[in-house]
Amino acid sequence: MRSVGAVVTVLLALVVIWYAAAVWMNSGWALAQAERQGEVLSFGEVVADTMAQKRPRLPAPHQVFAELWDSTVEKRVTSKRSLVFHGWITLQSTLWGFALGTFVGIALAVGIVYSRVMELSVMPWAVISQTIPIVALAPMIIVLSSSAGIEGRGVPKAIISAYLCFFPVLVGMVKGLRAPSRDQLDLMRTYGATGGDVFWKLRLPASVPYLFASLKIGIAAALVGTIVGELPTGAIRGLGARILIGDQFGNPIMIWSALFAAAILAGGLVILFGVIEKLTLRRMGAAR
Repeated sequence: MRSVGAVVTVLLALVVIWYAAAVWMNSGWALAQAERQGEVLSFGEVVADTMAQKRPRLPAPHQVFAELWDSTVEKRVTSKRSLVFHGWITLQSTLWGFALGTFVGIALAVGIVYSRVMELSVMPWAVISQTIPIVALAPMIIVLSSSAGIEGRGVPKAIISAYLCFFPVLVGMVKGLRAPSRDQLDLMRTYGATGGDVFWKLRLPASVPYLFASLKIGIAAALVGTIVGELPTGAIRGLGARILIGDQFGNPIMIWSALFAAAILAGGLVILFGVIEKLTLRRMGAAR
């Protein structure tokens, strides 16, 4: 109950700060309009105006949640105005990119753990790759995909998603595969275990907690990569497209509702992987 109370308190504080910021940022337009009409607004009238503007600088929480409700519950899931529809489009590319990034990350981690040459050559480049701004890299990937004859936007979005996803998996798996102590490795050798036995029966099970911690970071990063990939492609479907359309038409409420939909989707995916982690560790007899 104390944890729930703390969470609720923090949420209420954030909502109060959000409302206060909305009044402060939106009051300029309300006062300017009143001045043009020769009117003087009271504080209550200013607050009321800032809470109901159609194109506010900062939408109030109730405006964002009303748009979320209208775009999810009130719209059919097949409608192009439904955030459920656009979220599904983004989720598909996210899952493909996540699968690709996870495979690449695990494969590179195994190579780095078992090969000193790969550790010295691949790991530095993997770290350097994360310093390149994804906003600058995304258009290059899209152009190269088009030059290679790849039609559609799904593949470049998945590649961009995988690019952001593979690094957390790589780092986590390297840490996890090296988690067994020297005594445990010596014991396996004493039993006459082969390299494959050491990997499958010791290193891989020891890496599972590290892997799931990385996967929860990776799936959120993959979603961000997909949304970023939707922006320069001129996509008309997906959460990134909704953000872009809202920006083009000067509709901050649409932008914020799409951002909240992306956050809810990311939170749901992280929770899902948390549940899978608990079930897996319990199955292995290592539940925490």
